[in-house]
Amino acid sequence: MRGSRLLSALTSVAVVAAVFSTAAPASAAVDPGTRVSATTTVGTHNAYERGTYTYLAQALDARPGLIELDVWPDIITKQWRVSHSNPLGNDNNCVAATTPAQLYTGTRNKNLENCLDDIRLWFDAHPDAGPLQLKLELKTGFSSRTGQGPVQLDAVLAARLGSRVFRPADLRGGYATLDAAARANAWPTRGQLAGKVIVELIPGTVEEGNPTDTLWTDIEYAQHLAGLSAAGTLGQAQAFPAVHRAQSGDPRTRYADTSLRPWFVLFDGDASAYVTGGIDTSWYDTNHYLLVMTDAQNVPPAVGNTDATAARARLAQLAAAHASVASADWAAMPTVVGEVVSRG
Repeated sequence: MRGSRLLSALTSVAVVAAVFSTAAPASAAVDPGTRVSATTTVGTHNAYERGTYTYLAQALDARPGLIELDVWPDIITKQWRVSHSNPLGNDNNCVAATTPAQLYTGTRNKNLENCLDDIRLWFDAHPDAGPLQLKLELKTGFSSRTGQGPVQLDAVLAARLGSRVFRPADLRGGYATLDAAARANAWPTRGQLAGKVIVELIPGTVEEGNPTDTLWTDIEYAQHLAGLSAAGTLGQAQAFPAVHRAQSGDPRTRYADTSLRPWFVLFDGDASAYVTGGIDTSWYDTNHYLLVMTDAQNVPPAVGNTDATAARARLAQLAAAHASVASADWAAMPTVVGEVVSRG
């Protein structure tokens, strides 16, 4: 009995020690004084899936530049669900932690609010980490009929992440628009953004495939930003809408309402399309826009999740192609996931 209690006590101590120990810093080839717009990091696709990481905190332990959560506005319960394909339930590795010590234990499959709590608590224990780009794919978009629109999402992000969020207003500063601020390279340095989260919003796959949905996430949130700016309350906004899918030239020309275009400074699309599609990606770098290249592992020749040498070469390739983030399925290679290199 005494031996059993001793083993239990030692196990508890080991768990807590593991939680509070600072993960080995990412291999950073750039100075923390470098602006975030001049670096390239690695993103982890669908980091919330239990088959990828047992707990979301483990995804953060690898010090990625980006993680992705798929979010559904539940039309029945009016909750924000996190799942790849279940619109009415959670299927993820988030837990209802209230302290950093609880991040690696407990029941999973929690709501978006809990996932955000996990991120905030992890940063509380690792204040030197980051910045982290948090990509939210709103699978079916916002839901006005359930009261789950941009205002409500802002409220959730503000309540759960608080001052950890680097907001659109923080970038804009004294400039007229986000575009003007980005072109002036008003992005902070990586050191200044330590412990910060940049929230990215993209339209969801279901939303984009729905012919009856005429107001996608990107447009709706850009309208939200424009409205807040006009009212002098841009500080309430917590996220940056992304122009989704690769396109030649300035992809913001797809927006018929030209007044919305200056509110997009973040772009997100398939890496293969950017690299092999004849797109001049230097335009993004020249204007200091953030560019996320997804499925980096699929650019020919494909790079699996066990070849760290090839993965680092792919990261260098996409950095040279002006990516801000090379997002990939490389969770099995944490030393690669934590890499930070110079962009361009």
